[in-house]
Amino acid sequence: MRNFGAQPFDEATIQAGQMLIAHPALPDSNFSRSVILLSAHSEEEGSMGVIVNRPTGETLASIDPDLSNDILGGIPLYEGGPVQPEQVLLSAWQWSLEDGLFRLFLGIDPEYARNLLEESDMEVRAFRGYAGWGKGQIASELEANSWIVCPINEKTVPAGKDKNLWKSILTNLSPEFRLLSEMPEDPGKN
Repeated sequence: MRNFGAQPFDEATIQAGQMLIAHPALPDSNFSRSVILLSAHSEEEGSMGVIVNRPTGETLASIDPDLSNDILGGIPLYEGGPVQPEQVLLSAWQWSLEDGLFRLFLGIDPEYARNLLEESDMEVRAFRGYAGWGKGQIASELEANSWIVCPINEKTVPAGKDKNLWKSILTNLSPEFRLLSEMPEDPGKN
């Protein structure tokens, strides 16, 4: 099987800044067909990330009219995960082709987000909630093949609306995953 950057499971290789791709057979509706940008991982403390391929179609201004005339008002809002969905997290990231580096900031304050929007070309997004795993939980899910660990690179970095990011990444991993990505979400509707 060809490998386009996906890693076999080894907890020591899991790092912040990688992506977790939901296996096509993952039955959990919270994470079905999701792509999670892992922002923190520790074998002792657990893991945290945000779902990057579930845009809500809203912006910050649509949930807070006071931001209508603010540069923050146009930031797109995403469903970040099932943990604390009433909380909104601001994030920013950037892939540097020349350096091969991925810079990630999660949980930034509004003033810093304004500065990034005005002074850089970083992708800035807002997330309702986040995905979180306790100690050993992510290892257990990886051993059960619920997730595929994938590095950030020029082919996988989240950009734009990202609704098709899950399928795009799986298509590039292997012919088997490409075939599985074509399955309907509800096989009964096939």
